[in-house]
Amino acid sequence: MSMLNEKVVIITGGGSGIGRETALRFTALGAKVVITGRRAAALAATAAGHSDIVGLVADAADPDDAGRAVSEAIDRWGRLDVLVNNAGAGAILPLAAAAAAAAAEIARILAVNVLGPSLLAAAALPHLAAVRGSIVNISSTFGHRPAVNLSHYAASKAALEHLTRCWALELAPQGIRVNAVAPGPTESEALTGMMNLPTTQAAAVREQERQRIPLGRRGEAGDIAAWIVRLADPSSDWITGQVIAVDGGLGLT
Repeated sequence: MSMLNEKVVIITGGGSGIGRETALRFTALGAKVVITGRRAAALAATAAGHSDIVGLVADAADPDDAGRAVSEAIDRWGRLDVLVNNAGAGAILPLAAAAAAAAAEIARILAVNVLGPSLLAAAALPHLAAVRGSIVNISSTFGHRPAVNLSHYAASKAALEHLTRCWALELAPQGIRVNAVAPGPTESEALTGMMNLPTTQAAAVREQERQRIPLGRRGEAGDIAAWIVRLADPSSDWITGQVIAVDGGLGLT
């Protein structure tokens, strides 16, 4: 029997891509999952046919919604074992464009990628401590590798990686493990959705990224989800404060 059987998990950004695949993998191992996101239809599609997945429309950067997500897990299943901070925001934002008009965009990126995980971790903390649970943050190759026109997105992910290390030290006395997975370019809606690129430009970026990746392909959601689940699994109970790069070797270039 899986060590994740009957464990309870919250996954932000669970309506598509990496979040969706992670939710399905947790439930396949017997876990109960609350997925959050801003698109009700996407959450419903992920949860469809899975009685152990519950969708909750919530904004990861909203303090009230952080509490609602945790309450949903506790009210429904009475415990919380794993928090996966997967929701993300980003934009192609050259420094020359970072004037007053871009201030709201920069604030949005930091709110989702830094403030949001902090709010959820704080809300989840007493429940995770009760079961010696774990937090898995989702960073990016660009959290530790610079990229042109991605400075604010990259900086927000660098902050999330350092939060991971700091929280790992801070929460270790309570038995809570904190790790991160840093995906490389992965097949998802990120380029057209999160980065808001036109379809033709997104296709060109995908090909450029593929050519730079030493293993010769972009990632699939399952490549990333496998490591999220592995780090959350109680069998990894001597691993904390780590950022696992799952990027086909891109970080080496």
